[in-house]
Formats: sequence, structure tokens, C-alpha cells
Amino acid sequence: MSEILLVHGSCHGAWCWRDVLPILEDLGHDARAIDLPGHGQNPQPVENITLDLYAQAILDAIDTHAIVVGHSMAGFPISAAAEADPSKIARLIYLCAYAPRNGLSLVDMRMEAPRQPLLEAIAKTPDGFGFAFRDSHLPTALYHDCPEGTVDYARQNLCVQAIKPQATPIQLGKAYQSVPKTYIRCDDDHAIPPEYQRTMTEGWTAQDIHALPTSHSPFFSMPARLARLIDQIAQDTA
Repeated sequence: MSEILLVHGSCHGAWCWRDVLPILEDLGHDARAIDLPGHGQNPQPVENITLDLYAQAILDAIDTHAIVVGHSMAGFPISAAAEADPSKIARLIYLCAYAPRNGLSLVDMRMEAPRQPLLEAIAKTPDGFGFAFRDSHLPTALYHDCPEGTVDYARQNLCVQAIKPQATPIQLGKAYQSVPKTYIRCDDDHAIPPEYQRTMTEGWTAQDIHALPTSHSPFFSMPARLARLIDQIAQDTA
């Protein structure tokens, strides 16, 4: 039916989509997940990772004309990819993600939110090039409604997140604006405040906004419901 590319958020990798991928495939889609540079099976020196490098990795992973789903911080690289080559992207889906505004960085937007719940949950690496989640904060910040074993699985796979891509102001213009967009809000999110997710979608049409009653990790807490929603969006896009 549709080519669907799933892009993870900070410190995560393709592994976080393990429960969603088979459901999308059963629904008939060509669904894939990638590791952005510096994540999972795609190692890169953290100091060399940039927003442009992320965006190019997304474009390189698309075969034809894909629906691209970006979780959390991936809202920025999927948007940068759309600006670089909108011909490869059928629709952007922001999953409790930052929906960027031209000229701002992700750090700018994080500090613009009415609350910054992640500040206590992350710690910079000694070299200053990255950050990681504090182990003690994982259950409450990211996975509080997820099945037993999720936190242990995440601990085995989480990595350092490069800061440079998140501190880089994004440049968006007509190419990005030409791509259809959908937002999936998570109303029990302890990472990106749900009220700020609402703020980011002010002015969007109602049909392009959906909500799930989940934490910041619906791919673990409600994978079937999330997959069905992505399937519905894909069918509407087709």
C-alpha cells in the first residue's frame, strides 16, 4: 500500500519500533525503521553528527515516495529532509514530536515550552557533545505506561544523543510547506508537555491532528492502536 519510514527520537534507534513494524507490514505496508547517524547500528563520532546528516540519512532510506513518521526530536530531521527534497515525501507524521518553526532550533523550542520536564532526566556527557538519559528517570519520563520489561529493553539499547543537531536552527521554506503534515499528540506525555504539543499545532486543520492517551512512547504502550492510526493516515493520503 504505502512506503512508511519510521524515525526514532533522542537516544533511541530503529529498535524502538519493534512492535509497530510487524503490524504495519500485516496491514500491507512497506514499513521500515532506520538508525539515524550515531544511533543503533549506525555508529558515528558524536561530535560529527549534524542536522543535515540526519536529514540526508532519511532521504537515503526512501525508495520512492514515503510517508515519514518522526518521533520526538525527529520532527526536526524529517522536516529538514522535506525541505531538501519534498519529491520523496508523501506526508510527514509528527508523533509527539517537535513541529519546527523556521529559524528556531529544537533547543529553542524546548525552552519555549511552558515546562521542561526533561531537564532533570538528562545529563550532558563529559565532552559536552552529547547527553544521555539518567537511568533513574527512565520509567517516569518515557515509559510509565509501557508493559513490564520495556525499561530493561530500553536500557540495553539507549545511546548518547548528539547535541549539535538539536542546537542548530532549522531553515524551512516553500519546499517544506508543500508537504502534507499530520500530528499525533500524546496526552499523557511526561517528556514534551501535551499543552505544548497543542501549541505547536495551532492553526492546523482538525483532520490533521490526532491524539492518543499515552506516554511519550506509544510504540511500546499502544503499538497496535498507533499502527492502525498510521495506516488510517496512509489510506487518507493515498
